[in-house]
Amino acid sequence: MKYVVILGDGMADEPIAQLGGKTPLAYAHTPVMDTLASKGEMGMVKTIPDGMSPGSDVANLSVLGYDPAVCYSGRSPLEALSLGIPMEPTDVVFRCNIVTVTDPEPYPEKTILDHSSGEISSADAAILIRSIQESFNNAEFQFYPGTSYRHITIWKNGSVVPLEPPHDHLTQVIGPNLPREQKLRDMMERSYPILNGHPLNVRRAAEGKNKANSLWFWGAGTKPSLQNFQEKTGLKGAMVSAVDLLKGIAVGAGMQVCPVEGATGSIDTNYEGKAQAAIDALLKDGCDFVYVHVEAPDEMGHQGLVEEKVRSIEYLDRRLIAPVKKALEDAGEDFRMLVLPDHPTPIRIRTHCAQPVPYVLYDSTRQRKAIARYTEAEAEQTGIFEAQGHRLIEKLFQRS
Repeated sequence: MKYVVILGDGMADEPIAQLGGKTPLAYAHTPVMDTLASKGEMGMVKTIPDGMSPGSDVANLSVLGYDPAVCYSGRSPLEALSLGIPMEPTDVVFRCNIVTVTDPEPYPEKTILDHSSGEISSADAAILIRSIQESFNNAEFQFYPGTSYRHITIWKNGSVVPLEPPHDHLTQVIGPNLPREQKLRDMMERSYPILNGHPLNVRRAAEGKNKANSLWFWGAGTKPSLQNFQEKTGLKGAMVSAVDLLKGIAVGAGMQVCPVEGATGSIDTNYEGKAQAAIDALLKDGCDFVYVHVEAPDEMGHQGLVEEKVRSIEYLDRRLIAPVKKALEDAGEDFRMLVLPDHPTPIRIRTHCAQPVPYVLYDSTRQRKAIARYTEAEAEQTGIFEAQGHRLIEKLFQRS
């Protein structure tokens, strides 16, 4: 038996008037996911434990079978694992976004316009991070380039302090959401003149693109410790994802990380390449389990782009789930496939929330016959509910 999780980050949503009162998932044309729903099991799962923030870090740990209440030590250390950044137990690790803020006002009075600086390319972002390194790297703080707008800062012998995610405060004045910790606040403010006048940002502005003109620290944590996935489950696992967070979780869990050329973490990602990487992991590399993560629906939710969110879900169905399912069938493999979001990212609020999400679990050897669509409403109507998200994987592995 082969096991597959396909996760559409932030795919769940609320009914939207622009879509005739449907959610993006319900509005999208998703014949493959609907087939899985008609022949499998649908239900709802609570991926965010009470009292924890509704982030992709917490939610994806849950879906992978790790109880976040026990093993979670922060988002950024997981991303640092993916980048191969050395960490000491006394280090504090931060996500360091390069964001877009407004231009003329004093720094605390600026407004945050874009948490992703127009989804800046990794190559352009690396140029900007080099300027930050030249100005800020010292014995206490080190900066490391990551993917697109997502980067890492290490604070030697630092403190885990409360910090606000930038995507939670789009279009808001930044002053009330700046760090209370003075060293971090000062670096954010000092980063603005360094980045805003950088030749690369001058060029971006001339091209009509958002300037990547300020650092933003969030997601503080310390070195993580995850139980090895194969020791935990008896299965050899692989991860397919464009984002450092998921790749870092895989590194921490001892899973194989499958690189995919053209995987961007947005709607232009290489869906076919991700599908092929999953197929190769299962049919060529001897893996029993593969986890395929697609960031695009989440990014479209953060940006408030309704049509693009619908399209990202349709791409997930047609360009990723369909070829993986077909390849396993053509190979004569028995398989179980779990499809779900990690959390909702509603267009209305443009950030994550902790509500339960719909899942569909399909078993190629045990198919029921019904007519169903994979939507939030139909999943809720089944009455099936898993209150502990980290237990859902036991259904996938038939251990409950």
